[in-house]
Formats: sequence, structure tokens, C-alpha cells
Amino acid sequence: MQVSSEKITANSEMPLQLLLFVDRRPTSREQIQKIRSCLRALEAEYAFELQVVDVGKQPYLAEHFKLVATPALIKIHPEPRQTLAGSNLVAQIEKWWPRWQRMVAEYLANLQSQAASLGTNMPPNTLSSIACSAELIRLSDEVFRLEQEKESLVEQLQFKDRLLAMLAHDLRSPLTATSIALETLEMGQNRKNGYSDRFTPELAAQLLKQARSQTRTLDRMITEILQATGTEFRMQFQKLDLGMLCREVLEEFSYRFQQKSQHVETDIPSDLACVYADRERLRQVIANLLGNAIKYNPAGGKIEVSMLHRTTQKIQVSICDNGPGVPDENRDRIFEDRFRLKRDEAKDGYGIGLALCQRIVRAHYGRIWVDSELGHGSCFHFTLPVYSR
Repeated sequence: MQVSSEKITANSEMPLQLLLFVDRRPTSREQIQKIRSCLRALEAEYAFELQVVDVGKQPYLAEHFKLVATPALIKIHPEPRQTLAGSNLVAQIEKWWPRWQRMVAEYLANLQSQAASLGTNMPPNTLSSIACSAELIRLSDEVFRLEQEKESLVEQLQFKDRLLAMLAHDLRSPLTATSIALETLEMGQNRKNGYSDRFTPELAAQLLKQARSQTRTLDRMITEILQATGTEFRMQFQKLDLGMLCREVLEEFSYRFQQKSQHVETDIPSDLACVYADRERLRQVIANLLGNAIKYNPAGGKIEVSMLHRTTQKIQVSICDNGPGVPDENRDRIFEDRFRLKRDEAKDGYGIGLALCQRIVRAHYGRIWVDSELGHGSCFHFTLPVYSR
């Protein structure tokens, strides 16, 4: 239903000025008609004006008059302002109408007296001041909204600048490792130097494995940046052997485990059901959680990776470490975009990894959470639906 809504005009000179505030309920049109009929039927010695305002279209006017309910009728001129509200507006108008007429007569008499002494005409300007006040409120709201939007855009630009700076820094490590592996392979194949005699097939296989692992790390980092900036997030669901995928990721991380002398224990059942998931996105989740376990686990520490049937329809994956743990008050917040614990602010990282993990897991209709005891490590868990086709 459309409710007539008249903008307050600033050039009215009517001595009696009324505003009727209504909303978009089906009964509003009927209320407007009753009030207009009532006003036409009343004896009016002086001219008056009724303007109808739809609070849905002009909410700043309702704010200006501090209205808490509609319908409401406000006598805005002559002063003092008076508000009538409730379901019996017609009866209240009939009661107050004679007094309003007397107030108008007094106002006009005073106006004529002032005009005679000043030699000028002084029409009422109540509607003009209300229109200005209401417009100021509306403009203030708009300025506030624009300031919030500006702050959000500035924050996004600053975040992207930090991402670019950190990405440029973090890409050096896997690029250097890949370059060294490839250069060593090239030296081994060059028979003009004595190094080729010590270049065994086993060493070549290890170097290729390292180069492949580092290029995947690069790809994963770039993918996370693209997803964090909202430019890439596509899902391709398929039947997936989650246990096999997890073993592949563990194999890729073997070099990093060795670097910190960390021991990995796995409990992946051979009869684990397949899941319905996106292979590369799940690789990203497992790699991210393993990367965090390596990062926060001390040298020589233990990492546990396990999988189980949580229900007949869900598989649960758990990755545990014996690092510093997560404070109770931050267990939910660590999955927020760009959130970092105070202790980690000086460390490398973007603050987007766990947020992306949560986004991916939720896209699979799963759940991700953390169990942790401060000073005694953390266990990150997530669930995925079993493939049922």
C-alpha cells in the first residue's frame, strides 16, 4: 500500500500548522482519511495546514520530533508544540480544536501588534525551521555513513598494502629454496664438473620433491592473497579420499618438519569414508593448519594428525600441537578476518589463514573450532560431509 507522504515545505504562512506521522501499515490510509474528514467538519475560523509524513520515507523527521510510535499528530504552530498519539486521534483533535483556535487568535493578535510597532509583516516560519532542522539531521546521518564507508575503504587499502609488502617478503623463501634445488639439479646434469660423480638418482629425486613442494607453497600463498582480497574463490566438489590427500600434504611438509626436528604422529584409518569436497581448497585448509602447528610448536615438538567418523555423515579431522595455546577469550575471534593475537603481531603472517579455513569449511557445510589449554598446546578440528552418492 502506498501512503501519501508530503515533504515539509518551507514557505507555508498558515497560522495553524499540523503534521500527521504515519507508517506503511494497511490501516494508515484509513486513518489519514478519518483525520482529514474530521478537520474538514470542524469549524475553522482561521486557515490551517495538514501535512502527512511517512516515517519510512523521512525517518529523520521522526528523529527530530523524538517519535516512538505512529500514528501521531503534532501541532507545530503556534507554540508550544503539542503531540497527540494513540488510536483515538479523531477524538483528541475534536477535544483540542477549540483551544487551538484560541491560540491562533492570540498568536495573530500578537503578530499584528508586533508588525504595527516594527512596521513590517512577520509570517510564521515554523515549517521553515523544522525543514532546516530535519535536513541537518539527514545530512548528519549521511556524513556519518560516508565517514564509516571512508574508514572501511582506507582500512581495506592499508590491508592490501600490508599484504603486498608481506607477500613480497614471504615469497623470497620458497623462491630461494626452489632456485637452489633447480641450480643443484642443473649442476648435477653438467658432466663437465666433478659434481656429477656425486649426483645420485636419490639426490635428484629429493631435489625435485623439494622444488615441487616449494612451488606448491608459492601457489598456496598467492591463492590465499587472492581469496582474502575477494578476487578468487571457486569451489569444485567431487568424491575425495581425504586420508590420501592428508598424506600428500604431510609428505610435502616433511622438509619443514625436519628443519625444526618435529615429530609427526598420524592416526588415519584405512577404511575412512570418502568426503564430498573441493580437493584444492581442502589441501589449503590442511596445509594452513599444519603450517600453524609447525610455526607455533617448539623445535623437537610433536604434531598429531588424526581422522575419525564423528557420525555416519561427518568426518572429523584434528591437527594438534604442544605450542603456547590460545587464550579462552580468543578461541572464536582467531577465525575472524585479519585478527591476530597480540603475541603474534611481531611475527610474519597476514591474519587471514584461519578466516579462509573457516570460509572453506563452511562452504562444505562443515564446522571448524579449536580446543586449547594456554601453555599446553592446541587442537584444531573441522568436519566434512561424507560422500553419499
